[in-house]
Amino acid sequence: MTGEGRPAREWTSYWRSAELPLEAMYASFLRHRYHRHSHETYSFGVTEHGAQTFTCRGAGHTSAAGMVMAFNPDEVHDGHAAHELGFTYRIVHIGRELLADVLADRAGHAVGLPLFAAPVLDSPVLATRLRRLHTALSRGAAPLERDEALSSAVAALAGLAARTPAAPPAAVRTPALTRLAARARELIHDRYADPISADDLATWTGGSRYAVYRAFRTAYGLAPSEYQRQVRLRAARRLLALGHPAARVAGEVGFTDQAHLTRWFGRSYGVTPTQYRLARAG
Repeated sequence: MTGEGRPAREWTSYWRSAELPLEAMYASFLRHRYHRHSHETYSFGVTEHGAQTFTCRGAGHTSAAGMVMAFNPDEVHDGHAAHELGFTYRIVHIGRELLADVLADRAGHAVGLPLFAAPVLDSPVLATRLRRLHTALSRGAAPLERDEALSSAVAALAGLAARTPAAPPAAVRTPALTRLAARARELIHDRYADPISADDLATWTGGSRYAVYRAFRTAYGLAPSEYQRQVRLRAARRLLALGHPAARVAGEVGFTDQAHLTRWFGRSYGVTPTQYRLARAG
């Protein structure tokens, strides 16, 4: 950091638990801009310096120092520095099955998954507990210490979340549009590595190209092409976590080459595929 609190350069550090669906990143950005993307996990970020602005659920939000960003799984968002001073933040990704398990353990019975209605939370307690969990991951803490930090963070999260699913947008409540979007999504998941055209989606769903595009974007917050790229990126993450080299992964999941994968991986996750592959707790 400079004397004015401005990051001197951009940097990222990434950690991944070998046993649990639990990942963490610590990063400082000046000019980096996250492309619209989402995560399979719950994602909680603590802004440490500066401020980050982002669009989520159709509105703009800003997380200043000390605030917590809370993203539900599959929630589309972007992000960049709110001003020229940049921002530094740490983020923890918690798999939904892991979160459900910790919540059930606390309650003594199965409970519904939480839903965070606001993407920015002003909770010093939650920020402190997320920092503790992040530190446990980054320093390779013993399993018991890590699990205690996780349980403590989830306890704070549970008090700030609802368990009532949000009502879908009015346009998606139309059964025909819901089916159209779901059918298109099914094809993309089945053939994500293939070059799918708008005609392919129209033929598969039985709708027009325009109807499919409109229904899909309303249902999932992304155009079909953006969604396919996201599915490819998630597949790449899984293969990279298994230790597969980035060059091979790029071709297997449908990217033109390693450079193509690297460009979009960085825009979505803030790290390179190789950084992610080599990430380990501690």
